[in-house]
Amino acid sequence: MRVWIRRVLCGLCGITSLASQKKPVTIEALVETRPPTPTAVVWAPDGSRFVYREGGELWLYELASRSRRKLLALDALEKAAITRPETGPFHWENRRVREETVQWFPSGDSLLLAAGGDLFVFRLAAGGWAQLTSTLEAERDPKLSPDGSRVSFRRGNDLYVIELASRKVTQLTHDGSETLWNGRLDWVYPEELDLGTAHWWSPDSRLIAYLQFDVSRQPLYPHADLLPLAPIYEPQRYPKAGEPNADVRLGVVAAGGGPTRWMDTGETRDALLARVHWEPHSRSLLVQRLNRIQNRLELLRVTAATGERSVVFREEDPYWINVHDELRPLRDGKELLWASERDGFRHLYLYSAEGQLLRRLTSGEWEVTSVACVDEAAGEIFYVSTEPSPLERHLWRVRLDGSERKRLSREPGTHAVSMPPGCGHYLDTWSSLASPPRRTIHTRDGAEWAVFAEADRKRAEEYEILPTEIVEVKAPDGALLYARLIRPAGFRPGEKYPAVVVVYGGPHAQAVRNAWAGISWEQVMAHKGFVIWQLDNRGSAGRGHRWEAAVFRNFGARELEDQKAGLQHLLSLGFVDRDRIGIYGWSYGGYMTLYSLLHAPELFRAGVAGAPVTDWRNYDTIYTERYMGLPSENAEGYRRSSPVHFADKLKAKLLLIHNFEDDNVLFQNSLQMAAALQRAGKQFEWMIYPLKSHGVTGPYRRHMYELMTAFFERELKGAPPR
Repeated sequence: MRVWIRRVLCGLCGITSLASQKKPVTIEALVETRPPTPTAVVWAPDGSRFVYREGGELWLYELASRSRRKLLALDALEKAAITRPETGPFHWENRRVREETVQWFPSGDSLLLAAGGDLFVFRLAAGGWAQLTSTLEAERDPKLSPDGSRVSFRRGNDLYVIELASRKVTQLTHDGSETLWNGRLDWVYPEELDLGTAHWWSPDSRLIAYLQFDVSRQPLYPHADLLPLAPIYEPQRYPKAGEPNADVRLGVVAAGGGPTRWMDTGETRDALLARVHWEPHSRSLLVQRLNRIQNRLELLRVTAATGERSVVFREEDPYWINVHDELRPLRDGKELLWASERDGFRHLYLYSAEGQLLRRLTSGEWEVTSVACVDEAAGEIFYVSTEPSPLERHLWRVRLDGSERKRLSREPGTHAVSMPPGCGHYLDTWSSLASPPRRTIHTRDGAEWAVFAEADRKRAEEYEILPTEIVEVKAPDGALLYARLIRPAGFRPGEKYPAVVVVYGGPHAQAVRNAWAGISWEQVMAHKGFVIWQLDNRGSAGRGHRWEAAVFRNFGARELEDQKAGLQHLLSLGFVDRDRIGIYGWSYGGYMTLYSLLHAPELFRAGVAGAPVTDWRNYDTIYTERYMGLPSENAEGYRRSSPVHFADKLKAKLLLIHNFEDDNVLFQNSLQMAAALQRAGKQFEWMIYPLKSHGVTGPYRRHMYELMTAFFERELKGAPPR
């Protein structure tokens, strides 16, 4: 069995003599404020420059001169924005809603900026800005029209357009209400379909397509803010597995105003409109429509003028279909680039506009993770994939006929690529287990053009970041599993150490990667004498759809079997005390922590379950039904997969952690688990935080790290109970 060990290089963790001069990683180091770093870049239309935020400032980078300059301090816009009274109910907006706060005008000489709920235009040549809106109700999700003459936005639950030359505002929809949302997403669509917006300009700037959400049938979950003297009722529209989704329909309205024409996308109830794309000629739209349990997808073409639909092609999967963003109309809409997992791995295909498969562009037991750019003139596609290793991400180029495939990124590790529409250059953010992120600009052939941001090694030079080892584990059935291992500070062969198994284990996440981790709670624990172990089981991301599908309709069981195989391998290395093993996870990892403690009680002495799903009937429709089916059709699978039904099996010490107003995994999960444990006579510890989020942030974060660290030190450092 081969073990791949990637030791952090000299100058990062250092050799023993240098490491001894560095500080141990502590909770103080973990929570200390860090200097701001550049955010994601926004490319100019011609690809010659880009803007980015750094702290509270907006900066411009010019490729030709390899230089940057500050454009403005954004707090000036915040101060100019109108002060709005804090009235009305709390709005549970999903964190995955993607509002564009910086947009280039097509001319490339100006920027549209959103700040403080108002809109501004910044002229690069003059270096000054003008305020477009100043209203009591905020302008949300602004979008500049392709010709640069108008801006669309949402106020409340209706869509508006402002004409830039005249400042005339036109209201496009008039029926928005508390339960009818025009151009506004509900909570579950962005969370589970990763749909970041609900309206789109046509390429000719004449029409706007938008989704209307009727959320009246979605149940209200009764959140409440209990911190004020007078508690505040803050209900959230949250559909649980088997409950009604929003009824969603697609409309098209003229940018100058007028009636909406509703597109015929078929029955809206129990269907999901996952993606909407205008075709280049602006006469029709392409709509990805999924059935409720998401094992059948239809690509529809709807005619904007009439609303009529036709089916371009269909895809079906025995398990489920993962939605993606890799549909690209090509050659003025005569061809379509499409990604499919039909053979178990996501690859690129070329179709005719009528839905006929023309050719396959990529193949192999690896997956395309994203398309970075398409250069039709040159006949080339740039994409990121897991070839040659699922632990890495690399940029590749292939011709539209499938030939001349070439890897462009060179350094082993993880590459995240941002490329402008013309594909002339790209910004590569690269890191590895041995190196913090380094951001470089490259020409289209992969040659380095300039360094945008060197790797920040200050913390690695100040703190002893212990090496991470990637370990290959063979499961009993021969499947290859990847794990990461951090040995404790001052590791001595022959000694036995306590261990903490870190787990996530669910779909759409990959924890074991050749990427920089830096300062982390795992490093804190390793410096306190714990072995850290994390394994990606079947069901996790990065290994293809076939790998994911092992969890179909039966959460927990397959994941735990792989975790047990990993733990047995860890014990075989000879330095872990089998009587002092703990387990920790958050969200799906919190679920896996509970599932493991209850179904393999002989393996773990203690566990920390953060924000766990404890009954899959409590989780949202789109995620849960994709993997588990409907509760009415898989009742036994839901029961078998839910820890709340096995509370009497608990033997280990348990710490539950949850935010009281968690909008993702509802607090109800932990309350039901606590009640089940109490009924079973099982003692446990519980910490509740008051945040309105899925993760613990702010000053509560330090409190949580101290709590978890003390818990494992107490429960795993002492002698095991007799």
